[in-house]
Amino acid sequence: MKVTVVGAGAVGATCADNIVRRELAHEVVLLDIKEGISEGKSLDMLQASTLLDCDIKLTGSTNDYEKTAGSDVVVITSGLPRKPGMTREDLIGINAGIVKGVTENILKHSPDAIFIIISNPMDTMTYLALKSSGLPKNRVIGLGGALDSARFKTYLSLALNCSPNDLQASVIGGHGDTTMIPLTRLATKAGVPVSQFLDEETLKKVAADTMVGGATLTGLIGTSAWYAPGAAGAYMVESILRDQKRIIPSCVLLEGEYGQSDICLGVPVVLGRNGWEEIIDYKLTDEEQAAFNKSADAVRNMNGVLSTLNIGV
Repeated sequence: MKVTVVGAGAVGATCADNIVRRELAHEVVLLDIKEGISEGKSLDMLQASTLLDCDIKLTGSTNDYEKTAGSDVVVITSGLPRKPGMTREDLIGINAGIVKGVTENILKHSPDAIFIIISNPMDTMTYLALKSSGLPKNRVIGLGGALDSARFKTYLSLALNCSPNDLQASVIGGHGDTTMIPLTRLATKAGVPVSQFLDEETLKKVAADTMVGGATLTGLIGTSAWYAPGAAGAYMVESILRDQKRIIPSCVLLEGEYGQSDICLGVPVVLGRNGWEEIIDYKLTDEEQAAFNKSADAVRNMNGVLSTLNIGV
């Protein structure tokens, strides 16, 4: 199996590093537009791999898409990261052209690839990649839910003083500070609803902390996070390449599911060798469905900006 990661910044390099360390593919290509960055980081990872008993082919490339040929999965992280005070939505004008161009160049050499989109604003960039490429819907997947659910589990584990490995917790909806929906009702600890351990006020705080999890990190470190986003990307790659069929909240095209159509939004899906293979119905309550509809409205408004950018969508 071959994986290409486009964008050798902090998120892309971390994603590639996780893939290499876990030997998820026989070959990894790290590509960037900036001269020397992908080559240097790839060489650094190769040197590290000799200490980690990893045996994998790793190539760094400056804008040479021919080296990505035959990729099974492509992870797109290209674009500007957030700075303090910026929302993910602020990035749309810059990142839309980048993501569209990357998708087109990749498809020239890897027409059968499955795409994982990390670039922000992620829901809109996933919709853009899908619509501009004409790819089957199962082969374009946005990352948001996997990352947001990891943050949800982190805050729950801190509140419960337990291992996050004992928790099941999902976040659906848009990948934004006001659009994601941590499903506290369905979160469990070793199969027991967390509401049996935490009061309503604590659960509301956990949900609120989850929703601003990315902004919190941006404020602390001065740019977008990279360890968790990179690991989340590799987590999705693993489920696809190893056909694990994990249920992972991901941004995919909805065609009536969860009451929405013609929009890419975070819902629980089965990820396997064919990309996303099934949408799982969580049977939302009326309150949860209302929140999901509100999230969809916000993402749909952002998608509407694409028509003003003259990028052919």
